[in-house]
Amino acid sequence: MKSPSVSFQTMDLPLFFISDVHLRLATVETEKNKRENLINFIDHVAEQGGSLFIVGDFFDFWFEYKYVIPKAYFEILSALQEAKRKGVTLNFVLGNHDYWTGEFINERIFNKVYEKETYIEVGGKQIFVTHGDGLLSWERGYRIFRAIIRNPLFVFLYRWIHPDLGYAFARWISRRSRHYNHTDEYNDKVMGELSEYAGNICQNGADYVVMGHYHQAKEVKLTSGKLIVLGDWIRYNTFAVFDGDNLSLNYWR
Repeated sequence: MKSPSVSFQTMDLPLFFISDVHLRLATVETEKNKRENLINFIDHVAEQGGSLFIVGDFFDFWFEYKYVIPKAYFEILSALQEAKRKGVTLNFVLGNHDYWTGEFINERIFNKVYEKETYIEVGGKQIFVTHGDGLLSWERGYRIFRAIIRNPLFVFLYRWIHPDLGYAFARWISRRSRHYNHTDEYNDKVMGELSEYAGNICQNGADYVVMGHYHQAKEVKLTSGKLIVLGDWIRYNTFAVFDGDNLSLNYWR
């Protein structure tokens, strides 16, 4: 696994991390409950202040057209804007479901958007943050597919598709790839590789590694440092918080 380049960012405390909310366009009861919990969490972050990191796949699909914003996300985006107005620094590490952002997300909603992994340096600690997709040794085919759909030519051509059709097609693809339940054997294999990857990062100076994507809520003590896999807001409602001394995984009420 290739080591990431170093690019340090400084943040205000406390630091909150969530990932894999997978907000959907549908308004079924489970989605309504998820949004209510999420808005309550965002309001809590706004009361605490500091910084919020959304570590990818906030949306089940996001593709930003020049003049079109999906109305289904209005309440969530409004809650984020209100938190930002109250002084929370909003950060977005793009995931494999919501990589295709533009001016609206990048400038009007978030303070900072990251197209790839980043390092945070705060309170004398270094935190490495990545969405985490494409890290596993057997994901070579996915890494090729990812390069294709992130290619500027592909993005340019996709924007010529009517938004109703573009989102409908993406929802169909998303449903076919929505595999969150795996065997214990598979999950252990994944965590073995992620722990090895995080261990290498920590041996090179990081104190913590934070990632999403794998829909496992795990806090792993490494030989040097700690790995946090953020879980999701589909089954776990998990978040991590760094108070300046410790980074821990928590469950939203």
